[in-house]
Amino acid sequence: MLTEKLKTIPHLPGSYQMRNANNVVIYVGKAKDLYKRVNSYFKGNVTGKTAKLVSEITDFTYITTATEQEAFILEINLIKEYNPKYNILLKDDKTYPYIEYIAKPFPRLKVSRYTSIRKKDKKILFGPYPNVYAARRIVNLINRLYPLKKCEGNPKKVCLYYHINECLGYCTNQVDQVKLKQMENDILAFLRGNNKIIKDKIMEKMQVLSDKLNFEAAQELKNELKFINVILDRQKVELHDYINRDAISYYLFDGIVSVQILFIRNGKIVGGTNEKFYLISDEADEVNSYLLNFYTKHEIPRELIIDKRLNQEILANILNTKVYIPQRGKKHELVEMAYNNAKVALEQELKIIEKNERRSEGANEELKNLLHLDILDRIEAFDNSNLFGSFSVSGMVVFIDGKPARKEYRKYKVTVEKNDDYHTMQEVIYRRYYRVLVDKLTPPDLIIVDGGENQIRACLDVLHDLNLNIKVCGLKKDDHHRTNELIDGDTLATIPIPRSSDIFHYLTRIQDEVHRYTINYHKQIRSKGSIASVLDNIAGIGAVRKKMLIKKFGSIKKMQEADEAEFADIIPENVVKNLKEYLDNMHK
Repeated sequence: MLTEKLKTIPHLPGSYQMRNANNVVIYVGKAKDLYKRVNSYFKGNVTGKTAKLVSEITDFTYITTATEQEAFILEINLIKEYNPKYNILLKDDKTYPYIEYIAKPFPRLKVSRYTSIRKKDKKILFGPYPNVYAARRIVNLINRLYPLKKCEGNPKKVCLYYHINECLGYCTNQVDQVKLKQMENDILAFLRGNNKIIKDKIMEKMQVLSDKLNFEAAQELKNELKFINVILDRQKVELHDYINRDAISYYLFDGIVSVQILFIRNGKIVGGTNEKFYLISDEADEVNSYLLNFYTKHEIPRELIIDKRLNQEILANILNTKVYIPQRGKKHELVEMAYNNAKVALEQELKIIEKNERRSEGANEELKNLLHLDILDRIEAFDNSNLFGSFSVSGMVVFIDGKPARKEYRKYKVTVEKNDDYHTMQEVIYRRYYRVLVDKLTPPDLIIVDGGENQIRACLDVLHDLNLNIKVCGLKKDDHHRTNELIDGDTLATIPIPRSSDIFHYLTRIQDEVHRYTINYHKQIRSKGSIASVLDNIAGIGAVRKKMLIKKFGSIKKMQEADEAEFADIIPENVVKNLKEYLDNMHK
């Protein structure tokens, strides 16, 4: 079937989608010539990750475009839609902090993270700062030196910051606009690279504090001055145009690509990012696609200086910024620096990457064979937690190809009011897989529940009602809370696994991860301690009464110490009794 289909592919640019036996898209690629690219997977001598991809392909689809540039854009959009497993190997989807200046309605400074940044938003951003500590310290320093707005909301009276001369009282006072503009100019000039402004301001304030014999505060500012000298003045690049730019290069070895991006802001290297991923297609195309995807989530600088192996025209047109391939000089040295960093980063981690990949993928493959599954790409594991039937919660963690996919973890606040594992499991499984059906999400190949026959039956009952056929297993712990047995959901028989094997450690890792995630959520709910969460559990206390109780008592402890009479003006006597009984039993 594939042989005949391969012959019909046109010699046109476009994007292709490789699919597995479950018709799930496992890889999205782009090609200048679809016929040549797709056929190369099946007619060439493929190795490594490409060979593993090809072994799973049972079908493919493609979409033609008018130009190669359109193919790149389509590829990025399809990767976002399908999240294919072979497009995301080893890619870290982290976001970087920026310092954001907010001018209206009152001047503020804060550390911000954005999952996507568009030029049309017109945010005043400085960064990115790979070191979040440095970003926060700079914001705290500027807030100490300049009377910016620091409180949240719009209070009706001035706060402590006004009384200690660290705010102009924007909420109640008319502010001198000339003074405000000068302050804004100073702050923006500093963030754009003029460190002298802040240094002079610190020296001035240090002198004032010393004159007042406040030597401790003066010493703190002296330490901040050292911070500026050491952190902000280091790694100066001899580029005096103060243009924000990124320098980009990559290194390829043994089927793994290491991409290095250096962030150059105001003539200084402020940091960078390094990402590694397996090469599946053409190296330049893969890196170009990675960069285009990277800049949908991060600020696009005014200029990119790139390795000559990359596609200058495509990057410039799609990212709508200036892109240069320097041949000599300081800019060429920066690209060389990016290349050397990419090489060092990959060489340092190559053995670790290979070992971790081999162990996690090997254990996942062993588990697939052990359970007689055709495919085991995705595992979803569940755990429940409660405190004597109160604060019932559940957690779900996801492992894809042997590795945790933390962005897909989910938390559930359970409505079951008593310590009932069976009905708790039923509720959570129903909520999860009803949503999978409604939203057409990718279902797992295996569900692991934390427990034995009771939890397995609860899960299977719900899946049967939803007409879903998904393999279910249970993981039981021994008396010392260590992974002990794997229970087959089909037969309820114990599957023997050697404790020294990779598969046993893999299952233990999954069980520990879901337990940790659920317990942390449980602690979070309890600690918020949450007066609002407690009141949510009491029949007869709605939104209005909850707000009145929070305003009057402010904490669980004060409610526990209060007499029943103190509640009488807010809630009825029978609700008071239920609330007091609940509070009394919370910490028993």
